[in-house]
Amino acid sequence: MTKTTKIPKATITRLSIYYRQIELLEFDGYRMVSSEKLAWLCQVNSAQVRKDLGYFGEFGVRGVGYDVIDLQAQIKKILAVNRDWNLAIAGIGNLGSAFMEHQNLVTRGFKCMAAFDNDPRKIGEITPSGLKIKDISELDQTIDELNIEIGVITTPPSAAQAVADLFIDSQVNAILNFSPTRIHVPDCCMVENIDFTVRLDILTYKLHHEIRI
Repeated sequence: MTKTTKIPKATITRLSIYYRQIELLEFDGYRMVSSEKLAWLCQVNSAQVRKDLGYFGEFGVRGVGYDVIDLQAQIKKILAVNRDWNLAIAGIGNLGSAFMEHQNLVTRGFKCMAAFDNDPRKIGEITPSGLKIKDISELDQTIDELNIEIGVITTPPSAAQAVADLFIDSQVNAILNFSPTRIHVPDCCMVENIDFTVRLDILTYKLHHEIRI
């Protein structure tokens, strides 16, 4: 991959899906996998698999396939999940609490290091994972102390922008936003918006049209 190559966002999304399927293949005892089988597992075509991986180099052997362990390591390196990432989460309601307790976070190297809220009834409580919920006013100091690299927003929509501003002012330039509103950030900041209603719209569209086929 050259420095000028722009990788489509959809390719990065599929790489993550490939990685999870390859993990399962290794667990099931597979040592090699063809592009056709990987494509079938991920519900894409084999040409797409080869094209996506081709952005980053040559990983397989023609007529043989991909070494499962080697490809898994290569994709981890590409996605930069071959190291730990420190997270802080703001908004410890039902969604925020569920996110913190997600078992796959730790196994994939995402470490929830701090939790924040502005509700006096929650501040000072200990979460099931052992984190003490801090006042949102302590965010800046805590970010610096714990080397937080990713901020997670699970607040109500009305608070999302203010929390995003706090993260950015604290030099956290990567934000995962679960709040159902778009936040405005400078060009230096990267945001991934997770809106469940959008996914439901897609699901109902597919369901509606499949019924009429």
